[in-house]
This record gives sequence, C-alpha cells and structure tokens, in this order.
Amino acid sequence: MDWGMKNRLSKIIRPEDGRTVMLAVDHGYFLGPTTGLENLGKTVIPLLPYADTLMLTRGALRYYIPPETDIPIVLRVSGGTSILNKNLLHEGIITSIEEAIRLNVVGVAFSILVGAEFERDTILAFTQVVDEAERYGIPVVAVTAVGREMSKDAKYLSLASRMAAELGARIVKTYYCEDFEKVVDTCPVPIVIAGGKKIPEKDALEMTYNAIQAGAVGVDMGRNIFQSESPVAMIKAVRAVVHENYTAEEAYQLFEEEKSGGE
Repeated sequence: MDWGMKNRLSKIIRPEDGRTVMLAVDHGYFLGPTTGLENLGKTVIPLLPYADTLMLTRGALRYYIPPETDIPIVLRVSGGTSILNKNLLHEGIITSIEEAIRLNVVGVAFSILVGAEFERDTILAFTQVVDEAERYGIPVVAVTAVGREMSKDAKYLSLASRMAAELGARIVKTYYCEDFEKVVDTCPVPIVIAGGKKIPEKDALEMTYNAIQAGAVGVDMGRNIFQSESPVAMIKAVRAVVHENYTAEEAYQLFEEEKSGGE
C-alpha cells in the first residue's frame, strides 16, 4: 500500500484506536431535501467537531460546507435514480475521480446492490471506480445497499461485504444484523455500520455498541444523528461508544445530559 493510500485511510479510520465516526449526509442525491437536511449546512456544521469524516455529494460539499473547514471528506460517487424510481438503487457513476481529486477528498463511496437483477451494472461500475481511484491512492468505500426485497441477515451481508472487499473496496459500509461477527470475520477489510432509518436514540446507541463489540471499526451514521431531537448530543454519544468505549447505557446517559444542557 503506497503512502498516499495509507495517509488517506488514516484520515478516515483514526490510527490511535483504529476506529471512526463517519457522518453520512449524502441522502439528498436520491431523497432530495431530507428531513433534517433541508438546510444541510445549518444542520451539519455544528456536528463537524465530533465527526472523523464527512460523507456527502460534490454539490452539498460546494454549496454548504465552507472550504476552510478542516474535515476529511468521503465523496459519494454513485447515483442515478431517485426515490420515485422503482429501481431506486440501480446506480452508476455520477462523479469522476478527477473531480474527487479536485475536491481534495480522502475517499469515495459507491453503492453496490448484490442480488438484484441489475447487480452486474452496479458491480462493474464499482470496479471501474476502484481501478481509477487506486491509480491515485484514493480508497473506495463500498456501500452494500439493500433493496426492498433483500434481507439484512448475516448470510446476505457476509456475501455482499466479502464480494465488495474482493472487488477492491478498502472499507465496507454495511448494516448491523444478528450474528454480525460472521460478517466481520469473513470480510478482510474494515467494516463500518450504516445507521439506517431513524430509530430511538437508545436503540441506535445499542446498535452502535453491539456492532463495535462484534468487530466493526465504527459507524457511517446519518439520520440517527441529524434527525435526533438533539443532533450534537447524539453525535457526542455515538463518539463516546466508538472512541471512548462507553457502553450503550453510559452513552445514552451522556446523550440525556448533553440534551438537557442545551446542546
């Protein structure tokens, strides 16, 4: 692995503890003005001191995030369909590696849909991105997206995660599930969990804790942070689980204290 690749990976996964809190706010590329991100900058900028990386699209980066902001960027480079399309995740390449370099990113993210009738399209586009990104020492985060017809069990997520790694992903983002240890143990690259749809804060912290205990290196969480009743308190609590080894109960107590303190 060359110096540039190692350097960029160290900006995503902290070398001090081998863990990461990625803040995902890329939802607008298929959901439009998602609840909580109507004004992305207003929501996200207060959260940046507590995130290790920020994952978003090039448009959101340009229009909402000040260029002097010191936060490593993982750029969403797949898309092509909206929530209105029945083939929601039939994605292709929407941003070039040249553009990613121009935006000074530390990584790029691409969704694959294993098991769908169009899986071949997403996988071949993913490998094209890997080829181009590797040429410049840019790590690719594979997002193992799940369609409505797919189950989020260990068998399926192990398949999708292992495929992503074997096809060149440096990091895999997938869902937490029962027997998550099997997903981690059969994937040779670091795994972060997706937050998924908004759930109660206590449940999201429990999921984060369980994932870390099962071997995940962190989270790439969005809605369970920015749609929280207190987003700053929530990201502080998630960070405490990931980087400070808080239990879910301790982190939830921290969330309640921070929320009561007006954060």
